Amino acid sequence: MCDEERLRVVLCWHMHQPEYRDPLTGEYLAPWTYLHAIKDYVDMAAHLENAPEGVQAVVNFPPVLLEQIASYGKRIQDFLQQNKPPGDPLLAALAMETLPEGRDQRRRLLERCLQAHPELMIGRFAPYSRLVALTRHALETDIGPDYLSDAHLTDLVTWYHLAWLGETVRRQDERVRCLIHKEQGYDLSDRRGLLELIGELLSGLLDRYKYLVDRGRVELSTTPYTHPILPLLIDFDSAREARPDTVLPEASHYPGGHERALWQLHRARESFAEHFGYEPGGCWPSEGGVSGSALAMTGQCGFLWSASGQSVLRHSLEDKDPDSDALHRPYRLNNEGPVCFFRDDELADLIGFSYSHWHGDDAVADFVKRLQSLVTEGKPGRVVAVILDGENPWEYYPDNGFHFVPALYRALIDNHSLQLTTFSECLKDEAVEVGSLPELVAGSWVYGDFGTWMGDVGKNRAWDLLCKAKTVFDERYPLISDKAEQATVLRQLAVCEGSDWFWWFGDYNPAEAVAEFDRLFRRHLTILYELLDTPPPAELDNPISSGSGGPEMGGTMRRSHE
Repeated sequence: MCDEERLRVVLCWHMHQPEYRDPLTGEYLAPWTYLHAIKDYVDMAAHLENAPEGVQAVVNFPPVLLEQIASYGKRIQDFLQQNKPPGDPLLAALAMETLPEGRDQRRRLLERCLQAHPELMIGRFAPYSRLVALTRHALETDIGPDYLSDAHLTDLVTWYHLAWLGETVRRQDERVRCLIHKEQGYDLSDRRGLLELIGELLSGLLDRYKYLVDRGRVELSTTPYTHPILPLLIDFDSAREARPDTVLPEASHYPGGHERALWQLHRARESFAEHFGYEPGGCWPSEGGVSGSALAMTGQCGFLWSASGQSVLRHSLEDKDPDSDALHRPYRLNNEGPVCFFRDDELADLIGFSYSHWHGDDAVADFVKRLQSLVTEGKPGRVVAVILDGENPWEYYPDNGFHFVPALYRALIDNHSLQLTTFSECLKDEAVEVGSLPELVAGSWVYGDFGTWMGDVGKNRAWDLLCKAKTVFDERYPLISDKAEQATVLRQLAVCEGSDWFWWFGDYNPAEAVAEFDRLFRRHLTILYELLDTPPPAELDNPISSGSGGPEMGGTMRRSHE
């Protein structure tokens, strides 16, 4: 088959975590950035490093995540070399000689070390499983945590980190194998050795991805700076384009939203360049959230391509039922602005939700078969965009996807009807025809609308709180003359604009996750007021939302269709 007739396939892995640092204390309020880095970001880099020649992928990093990865790497080195506190209670418990003595601190550490997949991360290791069972039993009683010794806590913290390491690390690093073989009784030397390894992984991670770019294996793209939903910043009414019955917040709009959206895009390009030495060509908008004005703004800020979900395209097309010729084709809105690709929702959801329950070889064979069936279904020059979460699925795969991901790369590169490529390469490919889209109905990859971030009572209340804070910002910010203070306040506002807070509000989400992100959002808003030298409103002392649901994958991911 000639190159022009081959079906182009783009695998785009989106990595994402919000800002967990408290800008006043510098302490991380949750460990998810570094835990996913040492497990998922490391493994995904290793799979690409070891893949056959010709394998390519797109990897997306929001700048707020890049900055935290770099921060963790430096903090661990500063701790090991200068004994500076690492600024993360979980890391401190791993490597500090003296463990916390306060009951509340110990309880929080014990509870944190239970947050892992029950079977694939805890049950896989018998020593860890025994520690978890004892810990859970103790936490069920009021005095239980007081009876768990320092030896129990240090072993539990050590095993928690061993379980969160990437599978490629566990299989290749002799230090890890020795610690796993030891099983218990970890001393300070053991724990500091594990921290040294974690520091190495974090410090070298971004360089590994940059090297993959230099080798032609990876295209790196980015997202608006703190992962906000740009169309909602620009215009709340965009939430009604796909769902006219959406209940909007009491505030009619986000004050100065157009300017804030521009700031988010410009700062994203600057931050990305600070980490990788060049500006990105593409922008995966937060949660694939697009609108006509947001897409045009993305192009104005220098991005050549963007992307969204299949349902957005379906809502935007007159026939409402895109076949392969329509779906697997990039578009420009009215022949202007950046090229926009639309994800194949079915293929992305299979990797994200279904294949984790299959045998790896069967899953790969099924995926390739589905792609093969598309080869003859339409005109040449089509592009199948498979865009999905690059970190959360693997917790549900055996061995963190160690068998599935490499087998997928091998099968795709071995199939001569398929061509693995990147979005930027598609823009250069003369065989790829760019269509014209007469209109773009605003929406995201989740159901093609914005209901995940606006419309629920808790989500709307959060927007109203943010709008009130932005009004105070508009009044107080012009009074700040110090450049460093201006930068700090601007960044804190951006953190409050992130999409994650709104994602988690809603009773369909788990109570524990809702409570954690509720606290984080209110804390970030409180800090914004304090930086503006204004008393925070009393309503920030009260929870915004509560959860009682048990969604698939714990709510960290959602299917594109209900």
